[in-house]
Amino acid sequence: MAYQWCSVICENRNPEHCEGVLLATLELGFRHMNPRVYYIETPLTHTENHQELANVVFRSQSSEAITDLLYAWATRSNFHAPALTLLGTCAEHLVGLQHLAPFSSRLRRLVIHSVELIGYEGFEGLGVERFIDLLEHLHVTVEDMNMGFKWAGFLLNTLQSSEATQLLSLWYWELLVELAIQNLLIYRTYSPQVITFLTEAQEWSKLECWIGTIWMVWPPGTGGATEEDLGRSMVLLLRQRPGATQTLEQWMGQWSQEYIPESFQRICKEAHEEAQRDTL
Repeated sequence: MAYQWCSVICENRNPEHCEGVLLATLELGFRHMNPRVYYIETPLTHTENHQELANVVFRSQSSEAITDLLYAWATRSNFHAPALTLLGTCAEHLVGLQHLAPFSSRLRRLVIHSVELIGYEGFEGLGVERFIDLLEHLHVTVEDMNMGFKWAGFLLNTLQSSEATQLLSLWYWELLVELAIQNLLIYRTYSPQVITFLTEAQEWSKLECWIGTIWMVWPPGTGGATEEDLGRSMVLLLRQRPGATQTLEQWMGQWSQEYIPESFQRICKEAHEEAQRDTL
């Protein structure tokens, strides 16, 4: 009923003159909702007037009101799906929210869920820097995700430029490893240019994460990295991080107790020996 009233108010009054009433009505309808449960028993009817409501809410810069609106649009019931079209119009607003203070934990959860629903394509035209800026503010973890496979896609799509590989913090490269360990990168296309970007930028910690991801998702012989390319990159890595082999072995053990590519130990050993020879 509160959500319907918001539509009626926007239809019959100038929304800009009714900000207080609209925010109070949203609060009445959605402030008590659990931000971990994206489900409403009563179906919501979305109208074009609710787009006017969004303009008022985001202009208010109220983190609680923005969360109320996102909850209304990002939840489902037995009778309706999330309001994906309305959510898609929020992408421009969402990439600017990192400057909002305070950024509550409730808002953070709803933004993460909204990003999942909007999808990478909804943010693609807004610029990779702005999207990465939002990701860095959210500090997403595996526990925050409802659809880990979507975040795998977000990260891999983001890493298609040399600029992005440097801008994205180590936090998200380590998150990529976690997603690979959980087999959430299945059916994703291998991006050979990422190794080039990382080695040219001398981003060794990120390269370690990327090589680990390659071994779990696109090992030699599966249409991914070749043994030659992977071997060269591992030599470069081990020159800078001699202990990387142990880290890779740990990740591979977490990924699979039963199957590890036959070439893994061999290439690790060869790369380690060559890296050692280069230091003599």
